[in-house]
This record gives sequence, structure tokens and C-alpha cells, in this order.
Amino acid sequence: MSVNVNRNVSDQFYRYKMPRLIAKVEGKGNGIKTVIVNMVDVAKALNRPPTYPTKYFGCELGAQTQFDAKNDRFIVNGSHEANKLQDMLDVFIHKFVLCSECDNPETELHVNPKKQTIGSACKACGYRGMLDTRHKLCTFILKNPPESDSSCVREKKEKDKKNRKKDKENGSGSGEAGNDIDIDAPDAVDGEDDDDDWAEETTEEAQRRRMEEISERAKNLTLSEDLEKPLEERVNMFYSFVKQKKESGTIDSADKEILAEAERLDVRAMGPLILSELLFNENIRDQIKKYKRHFLRFCHNDKKAQKYLLGGFECLVKLHQSQLLPRVPIVLKVLYDSDLLDEDVILAWAEKVSKKYVSKELAKEIHAKAAPFIKWLKEAEEESEGSEEEGEEEDDENVEVVYSSSARELKVETVKPQRAEEDDDLDIDAI
Repeated sequence: MSVNVNRNVSDQFYRYKMPRLIAKVEGKGNGIKTVIVNMVDVAKALNRPPTYPTKYFGCELGAQTQFDAKNDRFIVNGSHEANKLQDMLDVFIHKFVLCSECDNPETELHVNPKKQTIGSACKACGYRGMLDTRHKLCTFILKNPPESDSSCVREKKEKDKKNRKKDKENGSGSGEAGNDIDIDAPDAVDGEDDDDDWAEETTEEAQRRRMEEISERAKNLTLSEDLEKPLEERVNMFYSFVKQKKESGTIDSADKEILAEAERLDVRAMGPLILSELLFNENIRDQIKKYKRHFLRFCHNDKKAQKYLLGGFECLVKLHQSQLLPRVPIVLKVLYDSDLLDEDVILAWAEKVSKKYVSKELAKEIHAKAAPFIKWLKEAEEESEGSEEEGEEEDDENVEVVYSSSARELKVETVKPQRAEEDDDLDIDAI
């Protein structure tokens, strides 16, 4: 049976699941112990080594722990009920797994033994922070970082090493005739002479091919090395890439290249945040039209990217408060009409004032300015739902938003469209 990783979330469709902890008590008297039967599966769901939660139980219970990774046995001395351990696991998850910003469990730990620090990086929202190292478990994590902690990996490497050594001995030993295998020799092909010349080709064409192969390997190596870099460094690399395209004057036709680079660096969701900084200023309405294709490549059917676009807009308002703060509802309407922001993403953003990108005070001002547009969006949704229930006789009516000259008030009017093809057209430039 599986449960939500964050058990404070009651949604049955919550995507992050883990197996319910199974505990088995063994032994008697002073030798009694609790074996966590499925600790490997639980730890895998949390993206943490199984030794971490096991050690955490030991720290909290004041009990000795034992790790037998070879046989997947993770033990806490003493008799402990599974429900009690499950509750303790919830606390471990909140302290060492969930992102402190978005509460998602898509985090990785980065340990620096020299500085005695443990960092946490969230793949979901990009947040990076430091763990409080006062808990006893942190001492264990500092001595056993995630990369080197897995005893299973070490044992597998040792086993592979022994197997290779054994294979080498078998291959070079004086076995029975016909059993010796030369693993370095190429397989013989029927009809070929054993005396074929295996020397490397030295023609210019062959040398050119080899150089291309070497260059391709070096390129692939560089690409894989980039992915191993911290998120912050990869974001900076993407920022430099887009900035170079802008400065070279090739940005207008580089939308596919920009998307490909973001995917290569695994920062696709954050793309709109970077693009907003580099491509938008106080003339954002005109720039949305100009770079709509660039943003659509990131934002189409990607709610996470749309959230980053809203974050980029908040940052832009901070830089150009006098020009953009009064025009917040207008810009949001343009982003909405351009299909860069979905209705549910905007409404979810409006529900909570966040200080992630700007100060709490400015965030409140932005939300206050956006309130008329949010109200219109909700009313438009309600009227749309109501019209569906009333029947098809009212399908010839359409709801459009009208802004006052001050750009601070909105009203909803019901108008009859002149032509069917004009249903979705709203003259933003007339605002």
C-alpha cells in the first residue's frame, strides 16, 4: 500500500507516492531488534540513501542502528511499531526531503565536508538553501554524502572488480584446448584470412574521420559535464547564451535554439524567467507581440514555466514601477490573450501573495492592481459556464473586457460579434 510522501497532502491524486513502512520485530530480550523490511523502496521514493532515514530513527529513539546493504536489511535496535516509525519518517521528510519553498520532494542534497554544510536544491521550483546542521543526523550525512554513501554501489563495484579479475584469470590460464579466449582479438569473419592487416588506416580521409569522432566524443563529454553542474551555474549559462543571441542581433530567429539550449541544460521551466529579464522592459506590451513565439515554446501546456513567467513579470514591475504598476491588469490581459498564461495558473497566482521574486509589500501592490482583471476572469468563467447550461440559443453572444482610460477599472459587457472570425480578436492597442 502506498501513501503520499507529504502526508499533510490529502489529495488522492498527489503524484509523489511512497510505500507504507513495514517493520518486523526479531529476537528476544537484549537482542530484540526491528527490521525495516522495505526501507530500500521507501528511500528510493524519497531519493535518499536508505541509511539516512534508518540513522534518523536511531537518533530520535536513542537506539543503535545496523546496515546490511548486501541483504537489504536496515535495523533499529529495540522493539518499535511501524506506525510510530511512519510518524517519525514524516518528520524526517519535512526536515530532509521536502523543499522549504514549494513543499515538493524533488530535492537533492549537496554536501560540503570541508565547510561542514549541507545544501538542498529543488528541481521543481529551483530553490536552493542550506539545511540546519544541528540535528545529529547531519553529522552522519557529512561523513556519508549521498554520492558515496550507497554501500550497494561500493559492493557492486567490488563485485565487478572481482569478476573481471576472475575472467582475466580464466582467459589467460592454461585451461583445456579450445577453451582459451582472447578478449582483445577481433572476431573472425567467415572467409577472411587470419593474416589480415589490422593496422590503423593512415589515409587523410581516415584521419579526418577519426578527428571528427574525437571531436564528437569531446562534445558529448562537455554536454554531460554541463548537466552535472549546479542549477545556479546552468541557469547562468543559459542567461549568457540568450544574452549573446540578443547582442549579436540574432535573437528574433533563435527561438528554437534557445529552447534547445534550455532543454540541454535542464532549465526549461525557468526559461521564461530569463527571457523576461532580457527581452522585456517598460514597453512589454509591444515586446510580448514581438517575442510571443519565443515564450510559447516554453509556456504552451507547461504550468511551471507559466509560473516562472509571472515571476519574471513581477521582477519587471519592480524595475519599472512607475510605468508598469498602474498597467498590471493590462499586461496580464495581453499575456492571457497571447496564450502565454492559462486561466487556472493566473487564478492560482492571485490566491497567494509571495515574496519569492519581490518584496511582500510590492507583491501586495501588484496583486491589488491585478484584482480587477482577476475579477473579470472569474466572472467570465462563471458566465461561460452559465451560458453552456442555458442552451445553444444564446451562443451568438460574446463577453469582452473593456478597460477605462485610466487603466484601473474594468467592466464586462455583452456584445454581439459582427463576424465569426472576429470572436477572439481584441484590439489591445486601442487600450
